[in-house]
Amino acid sequence: MGFYFAQFLTGLASASALFLVASGLSIIFGVTRIVNFAHGSLYMVGAYLAYSVVNWLPHGVFGFWAAVVIAALAVGVLGAVVEFVLLRHLYRSPELFQLVATFGVVLVIQDAALAIWGPEDIVGPRAPGLDSVVRIFGEPIPEYDLALIVIGPTVLLAVWLVLNRTRWGTLVLAATQDREMAAALGINQTLLFTSVFFLGAFLAGLGGALQIPRETISLLMDLNVIAEAFVVVVIGGMGSVPGAFLAAAIIGELNAFGVLVFPQVTIVLAFLVMAVVLVLRPQGLLGRPEIHAHAPAHVREAPLQPFGHRQRLAVATVIVLLAALPMVAGDFTLVLATDILVFAVFAASLQFIMGTGGMVSFGHAAYFGLGAYGAALVVKHLGGGMVSGLVAAPLAAGLGALLFGWFCVRLSGVYLAMLTLAAAQIVWATAFQWQEVTGGDDGILGVWPPGWLADRTAYYYLALVVCCGAILALRRIVYAPFGYVLRGGRDAPLRMAAIGIDLRRHQWFAFVIAGVFAGIAGGIYVYSKGSVFPDELAIPRSVNGLIMVLFGGIQTILGPIVGALTFTVLEDQLSRLEYWRAILGAVILFVVLIAPQGIVGGLARLADAVTDRSMREAER
Repeated sequence: MGFYFAQFLTGLASASALFLVASGLSIIFGVTRIVNFAHGSLYMVGAYLAYSVVNWLPHGVFGFWAAVVIAALAVGVLGAVVEFVLLRHLYRSPELFQLVATFGVVLVIQDAALAIWGPEDIVGPRAPGLDSVVRIFGEPIPEYDLALIVIGPTVLLAVWLVLNRTRWGTLVLAATQDREMAAALGINQTLLFTSVFFLGAFLAGLGGALQIPRETISLLMDLNVIAEAFVVVVIGGMGSVPGAFLAAAIIGELNAFGVLVFPQVTIVLAFLVMAVVLVLRPQGLLGRPEIHAHAPAHVREAPLQPFGHRQRLAVATVIVLLAALPMVAGDFTLVLATDILVFAVFAASLQFIMGTGGMVSFGHAAYFGLGAYGAALVVKHLGGGMVSGLVAAPLAAGLGALLFGWFCVRLSGVYLAMLTLAAAQIVWATAFQWQEVTGGDDGILGVWPPGWLADRTAYYYLALVVCCGAILALRRIVYAPFGYVLRGGRDAPLRMAAIGIDLRRHQWFAFVIAGVFAGIAGGIYVYSKGSVFPDELAIPRSVNGLIMVLFGGIQTILGPIVGALTFTVLEDQLSRLEYWRAILGAVILFVVLIAPQGIVGGLARLADAVTDRSMREAER
């Protein structure tokens, strides 16, 4: 009895800490509709600042709690600055731009923290007066955990009073329920959004500051907490603070008792619950369905035009140059070129469902990783060769997309994106935990091509043929009637339904197609590297794909290819520098703010502008 009660209290303490982070994320999304991937970075900064201020102030009870408050306030100011400088320009942008922009902020803050506090993990001080244990039913319970159990509901009550008993809170709730109507009534949304970001960032900083007696402070804190925070927000209902508290309690207790009953599935349990809630109740346990679509899911573009003679000649020239590359390049360049080809297919498959189908995916790495693992498992457990592995790769990814897509296409907007994230995390956790089959964190090694392809040049030619064929096949699908149906469903779903087209079935099939081609990329990748690890299924891989699509241009056919080339080369060159993440983050922010059409889209606009100018001059 005492042991289980102690586990219950441990779950409540973890839930309180998680609630502080998730409540701020929920408030920010509820009002601004920004999917703030950088919220975990604010949590991390809160922990680092609290540690620094604690060491600066006199030691004791006052010094510790003053440091917690000062750190939270400083993080609140940082959040307001990020909103003022960057995010207020993205409120009407698609979810892709918002997520990628906030990921750019993550990279900048990571390197800033590295420069200030260094790469080593830091052990924070214990809370004075709460550094012992009390025994309940004979079991030792840390006093600080009991304090957290009290702090969580206290913060919930304070936030509830602010939102429900003040004029500012009334404006926030009005903007949460109907942002357009709030604007029509004359509410100063600019000031309101900045203040909301301050409150949300303050809560994230408070959560980080309160964690320093409980966990090691490190540069990985941001990514470790953001996934669970998203889970809590989605389960509770985006924009619902009481829902975030309820969901945090559920997740905290599931983690506390799940480790006793099913320790192998603990890491995936939260995402399973999130997926079930999204399927059964997309708005969350205590959330409300949106009244309006607040941000466009895409940018309208001119009708697709097949390549003319000049475009086909240019593509043929590029392929010939790629075929001639081994004659002038060394092995390192061929390895980089193979990676570019692989990620071009990966990005093209993501662009297919996002640009053509209008379905934003935050978890497309699931199918890339399934393809890689499908090929590797054939080698490890079945003793198959490379041909069977390359066949198994798209098959495994396609089956995964067939399963997850059936659920995903029933949602739209950010809820669809979150379900794809949950699906990817489920697959990642399975690969990470299933040691007997996948090798767990050690991965699967020794997945090499046969002797006649062991030469780097020979394998490059194989990758060139397969990847170019895959990209051309995807392009053919985009220009086929099926592709036009997807575009029609993206731009006018009600009109498509009115003429009798089963749009959901077409979207489901599009998910499978995208998964198959991502699996092809994963199969080529694993034989190129000789191994596969769970990282290929993780959130950063999905975000990399989103960045590639954004760099090239989401509404262009060639965009993913150019984006994959740009991102892979940039990452390769910048990773040699000490603070390469900050530089890459700055490049991402520049593209999002200055050139949202991407490289190909920007060049196309420039060409159209030059053509229009020439025509006007000719008319004169």
